[in-house]
Amino acid sequence: MQQLQTVDADTLLYEPIEKPSFVVDGLIPTGLSLFCGSQKIGKSWLMLKLCLCVSQGIPLWDMQTSEGDVLYLCLEDTFCRIQDRLFRLTDEASGRLHFAVASCKLPDGLIMQLEDYLKAYPDSRLVVIDTLQKIRTASKDNAYANDYGDISLLKDFADRHSLSVVVVHHIRKQNDSDVFNKVSGTTGLTGSADATFVLEKESRASDTAKLFVTGRDTPYQELTLRFRDCSWELVKRQTQEQLAAAEIPPVLFRVVSFMQGR
Repeated sequence: MQQLQTVDADTLLYEPIEKPSFVVDGLIPTGLSLFCGSQKIGKSWLMLKLCLCVSQGIPLWDMQTSEGDVLYLCLEDTFCRIQDRLFRLTDEASGRLHFAVASCKLPDGLIMQLEDYLKAYPDSRLVVIDTLQKIRTASKDNAYANDYGDISLLKDFADRHSLSVVVVHHIRKQNDSDVFNKVSGTTGLTGSADATFVLEKESRASDTAKLFVTGRDTPYQELTLRFRDCSWELVKRQTQEQLAAAEIPPVLFRVVSFMQGR
């Protein structure tokens, strides 16, 4: 039996350790991310924009990207539909962006397919899987174990190769005060992911949406987005500190200012 590999606190305190890296600076880390939203909200448009930016090394909105090869598994689409979206978004696509419209499921060899892809494109930085439902384990025996196991397989793959895997998923229709509780499935999904994103509109007809972000190494933030000409534009980005400050009644700031002026 292999012994546990341990490290004492004193050594850990002074040992130089490489900090987590990001494929999109401050937003999408290496590791496994869940990107969730209701059907037809525009998740695939945003994922294509992300893939284009990373494959070309250009910023996503105001955030720098780490350039590299990108694999986009569009498992609910056709090449014709992907081509149409590309025409609507750009005149110059990169040869570093690769598409597939079919793959194995996780229990049937998806990880092996991804490993083979990386042998051909070792400089890959991002893999997008759209959607989780197309690759997950089909079993009702233990939903939590299946969810946790599926995400853990993808996370292990991402960690071993130091790249980002973004998995597109759906949310429930039920309301909840915590937007992350709306993610469809058990907590085995969000609990094992490195970051979770939820894209939500106030109404189906609205052209604006909120992107809620939380993660182990990604600070909580909310991005207000507007969908225009088939592309999501950034309207406003707020950190947890800014959101907390916005909830403080203005009268308290006036009281503090008055007290400091005395």
